[in-house]
Amino acid sequence: MSALAGEHVPAGDDWDRLVHLWTQMDWPEGCKVEIIEGIITVTPAPANRHNYIAAVTQRALFAVLSEEWQVHQTLALAIPSRSALYVPDLVVVPTALLLESGDEHFVPAAAAELTVEITSKSSIRHDRMVKPAGYAYAGVPLYLLVDCFAAGGPTITLHGEPKEDVYRVLQSGKFGETFHLPAPFDFDLDTSAFPTP
Repeated sequence: MSALAGEHVPAGDDWDRLVHLWTQMDWPEGCKVEIIEGIITVTPAPANRHNYIAAVTQRALFAVLSEEWQVHQTLALAIPSRSALYVPDLVVVPTALLLESGDEHFVPAAAAELTVEITSKSSIRHDRMVKPAGYAYAGVPLYLLVDCFAAGGPTITLHGEPKEDVYRVLQSGKFGETFHLPAPFDFDLDTSAFPTP
């Protein structure tokens, strides 16, 4: 990911110092600020196409989820043992977690039921490799990668059954296909509305 700005915390500094920098710095408004592999990474706001895919997916999730679950576009997920704090494009977490969390800026990634990343030109490497490894390591049951820049055309891949830092591919295909998301969602996501670059 090419960052607009970055702050690397030297070896020996702890997680609290890294999070303190993340929360206290005056980052450019509208940018996404994450901690990836111990580096605070700032990327520009996503393109309209990216936001549209997130909105379509979020609307579909809201239609099938009970009040026990919440869908968010800006909720940060922490994985301290990997020096990581990701802000997925979409995340589904238990409603109670937001009210009970001990931190006001993020929740433990392990509490997420589903994370969704939609690639941007600046996020391809992290969305395809770094983040899935982190989410799997944290035990997030499902990871949906919407890859707008795949070599053979835009693809969507559902990952599940995390073991250590690896997922198994549950389903993969092209934009326009329907993807079944298992429980607690248990619905078909129609990707025919996803715009292609």
